[in-house]
Amino acid sequence: MSSDLISPPVLSPGVSLDGYVRTVGAIAVLSAERENELAHQFIFEENLDSARQLVLANLRFVVYVARSYSGYGLSQADLIQEGNLGLMKAIKRFDPDYGVRLVSFAVHWIKAEIHEFILRNWRIVKVATTKSQRKLFFNLRSKKKSLGTFTEMEILKVAEDLGVAASDVRQMEARLQGNDETFDSEEDAFGANQYLENAVGDPATIIENNDLKEVQQQKFALAFSKLDKRLQEIIQKRWLNEPKATLLDLSEDFGVSAERIRQLEQIALKKLKKDV
Repeated sequence: MSSDLISPPVLSPGVSLDGYVRTVGAIAVLSAERENELAHQFIFEENLDSARQLVLANLRFVVYVARSYSGYGLSQADLIQEGNLGLMKAIKRFDPDYGVRLVSFAVHWIKAEIHEFILRNWRIVKVATTKSQRKLFFNLRSKKKSLGTFTEMEILKVAEDLGVAASDVRQMEARLQGNDETFDSEEDAFGANQYLENAVGDPATIIENNDLKEVQQQKFALAFSKLDKRLQEIIQKRWLNEPKATLLDLSEDFGVSAERIRQLEQIALKKLKKDV
């Protein structure tokens, strides 16, 4: 699915934001039954018109979500457009048999796209490049809404609440200074706050897991390179190759007993665990 699903100019927030909001607000909300029907048509029949109807009926929800990020000094039209991309990604992955409404599933993908856009564009110097910094970046702004400039006690409390070091809170607060505005608290008639987020397919979790996997792979590659050639070969054949070699296979290759291969394997694994 591509952005062509929202091709009419009237549905581009960059043309006239007020007109866009009025237009999407006038599009009828789908019933659960109709949403189910359209989702199944898209999944099983690859009916792009059904997908387009799902997109159009939920554009007002993207506006609702995008408004909560108005305090970053970025174009509201850009935030909405990024959220629309998240909505389309969600529709590609949505399964009505999960038993949740599309907006409950899509909110994760909408927010993920908006978050990435903010982190790319909010400052020329990146303010949040690691997983913990991203968590602190978005949560800290939310807390600053009610607390304003932090006292030392408030910094310690925020650090405890978010599970980060107090020094990280101070550093992030300094980065946020000078470009700190309150969130737009205007309520939307759509009433999207009645929906609960569903954890199925949470892109934030997926991204975190992928980041963690990448770091672990890098650590393993470094630890593996420190092993001598014989231990590397044993680990490669015993754990990394398919099909995996048996102890007996390796005993014949190296001309030693299977027990000796087992001992060498344990030595290698201990070294890897220590470094990884």
